[in-house]
Amino acid sequence: MINEAIIKSDEKAIFELRELYRQYGYSQFKMSRFEEYDLYVKNKDFLVSDEVITFTDKNGRLMALKPDVTLSIIKNTTDSPGKLQKVYYNENVYRVSKGTHSFKEIMQAGLECIGDLNDYEIAEVVLLAVKSLALVSRNYVLDISHMGLVAAMLEDSGLSYEGKGMAHTFLHQKNSHELRAVCTAENLPEDKTEKLCALIDCCGSASQVLSKISPLLSSQKEKEAFEQFRTLCDIIERSGFANSVIVDFSVGNDMKYYSGVVFKGYLEGLPTSILSGGQYDKLLRKMKRQSGAIGFALYLDMLEQMEDSSNEYDVDTVLLYTKDADPITITSAVDRLANSAHSVRVCTQIPSQLRYRRLLKLTDGRIETLEENG
Repeated sequence: MINEAIIKSDEKAIFELRELYRQYGYSQFKMSRFEEYDLYVKNKDFLVSDEVITFTDKNGRLMALKPDVTLSIIKNTTDSPGKLQKVYYNENVYRVSKGTHSFKEIMQAGLECIGDLNDYEIAEVVLLAVKSLALVSRNYVLDISHMGLVAAMLEDSGLSYEGKGMAHTFLHQKNSHELRAVCTAENLPEDKTEKLCALIDCCGSASQVLSKISPLLSSQKEKEAFEQFRTLCDIIERSGFANSVIVDFSVGNDMKYYSGVVFKGYLEGLPTSILSGGQYDKLLRKMKRQSGAIGFALYLDMLEQMEDSSNEYDVDTVLLYTKDADPITITSAVDRLANSAHSVRVCTQIPSQLRYRRLLKLTDGRIETLEENG
């Protein structure tokens, strides 16, 4: 029996997420740490960071420590008309830290659904994203948007190509002032300007947001994207997760790659998103593929930050012993403490800066309490 009290939260999450994804018919996908650099250089815009850690192998090929899992999965799947390929993974990726420019190893879990997608498969992946967040924390929220709807509204606005790019940037930043300035500079009518600004102003529950957006839509593309998004939101509500999902059109990714729903997941206690995903059909078109695709990644290494901030103590119990103590007696004492679901650090003197709940001392086979906190 595994004692859950001593399993790190990221390790426990791996087991639970694996079972969740298997329940929905996803198969585990294993991959190498390395890929040819060419795979990433052609799709740098899709990567979280455009800096890739490279090396040359003995055959003279330029290789990369994989900075992304999705591209590797796409590379190793094929178009199969009428079929779906559903895989999950637990892999480490390697990136260059933006702040320190040092190399870092990041633990990810996630899944990809590639093939002939319909409304159900899209909803299934979004619901699995919500359920993944629920597995690792009680306090979570998923922010969702729809790139197809945003793109259609930008197209209908009449903005120039450069104007649409700037408008999308300011939408992502929730900067209404600059968005209005772009519209003014291109002499957009007031109703078109207000329509775009509504994408920033309307944020909240799906029922509230969609009821405000619906009357503003006029083009066929807008209405088609809206209906797809409304169907997804209805499924989320019927599944009992409406209170955990917020519609926020500032959630967005590169429109060159993403075509439908996009989303980010947040946990209480973490300043940035721990989960990110979306529908990326356009990426597959760029890679000469006909399939649709949707997936997400959960950054498990961030759970350590929650552990560090929530744990007041590094260890429950410090047990001191003298150097001449009998090892059998020490082992017996540690077993008794560990079986009581305590984490135990055994030492001859207290390590500096160690935070502990109890300080015990083993003397002649007897355990005495020297200090107790909380």
